[in-house]
Amino acid sequence: MSTTASVDTTIQLIASGVTDGETCSPDLADGPWVFDLQAPGYGPGASMADPIPASAPRQGELPEEYRTASAAELHERILAAKAQLGDRVVTLGHFYQRDEVVQYADFVGDSFQLANAAKARPEAEAIVFCGVHFMAETADLLSGPGQAVILPNLAAGCSMADMADIDSVAECWEQLEELYGTEPDANGRVPVIPVTYMNSSAALKGFCGEHGGIVCTSSNADTVLKWAFERGQRVLFFPDQHLGRNTAKAMGIPLEQMPLWNPRKALGGNETAVMQDARVILWHGFCSVHKRFTVGQIEAARAQYPDVRVIVHPECPMPVVDAADEYGSTDYIVKAIAAAPAGSTFAIGTEINLVQRLAAEYPQHTIFCLDSVVCPCSTMYRIHPGYLAWVLEGLVRGEIHNRITVPAEVADPARVALERMLAAKPNTTMAA
Repeated sequence: MSTTASVDTTIQLIASGVTDGETCSPDLADGPWVFDLQAPGYGPGASMADPIPASAPRQGELPEEYRTASAAELHERILAAKAQLGDRVVTLGHFYQRDEVVQYADFVGDSFQLANAAKARPEAEAIVFCGVHFMAETADLLSGPGQAVILPNLAAGCSMADMADIDSVAECWEQLEELYGTEPDANGRVPVIPVTYMNSSAALKGFCGEHGGIVCTSSNADTVLKWAFERGQRVLFFPDQHLGRNTAKAMGIPLEQMPLWNPRKALGGNETAVMQDARVILWHGFCSVHKRFTVGQIEAARAQYPDVRVIVHPECPMPVVDAADEYGSTDYIVKAIAAAPAGSTFAIGTEINLVQRLAAEYPQHTIFCLDSVVCPCSTMYRIHPGYLAWVLEGLVRGEIHNRITVPAEVADPARVALERMLAAKPNTTMAA
């Protein structure tokens, strides 16, 4: 299997039998509009087995002219619409988007980088966010009041973000208040500080803002946890258990002081004594993309390439992070490869679209995904050039499709949590 072709091209070649290889679902070869009108689900890819909330946004039928247009026709239509719109519109593309979409992005990056890119373009009337729902919400939080944030396909959600909903987190918080009380200790630290990963709904960011909490990214999670421990005796970390566990473990917190909270069970399924000793309470959530990586894959990579440099994302399970040479955010991975001497070999544990794009951009290196099965993020893959052409041509006509708006009662406290994150500065010690 080629490591430099786009993921979509690779999938089509495998599906047609032209290229050897394996995908996690034959349905990946279909246009994503095939799934828009079916029963609710995340679509083929890494999250296809994850249960989806009934309240998850759904995409209506994409007009036939966009479903049947050739790649060449969509390319010309997108370029023509972007040229006509000019600086009135900024298009953002997440690292995990398919190459066929990323090529039209004015900025490419991770979710927070892209939200900041949107903030840096106050003259744009519309922000077309080629990513997933929580990212578009964050862009709306940080953009100007007159700017419209557009998500080309409303079905581009995030199964991990959906694993922690506002009702379940509020119920958890009530149980924790009943257990720990609400009074600060002699050092002024409250019993619990809520910390939400950027990969969460605006409602959960707002919850953190209202309850003295904060937002983190995969690149600043340690700084944020230190900030939280200066203000709280414990941390409730959601929705990704693996990022929370890997970060807290690196800070020296024992695993036995990191109980897992199952929202379907009383006290999260834990004994009172365990909760009393807890330092970091981990929500039972995960990224289905990063859950696919295993220690066995790392061992196989090292057997084939003894000098391989294994880098994985901190959303991977702890044994995988421990077995890797390094771990870091998508931006960390990109920068590590860019700085490496020619001839380096990398085995990467993150989403396949980014890995294959890096392999194409740095042909002087050998770069491959730890997982040999082609299995992209289901929801990132719901964005297709057809949807991008549809929303851009709508803007040319003065029509706004799929606008994402966060209500003021949620947006105001959510911005507070984001501002706390921006104000948190790294320090070398953690409060006891």
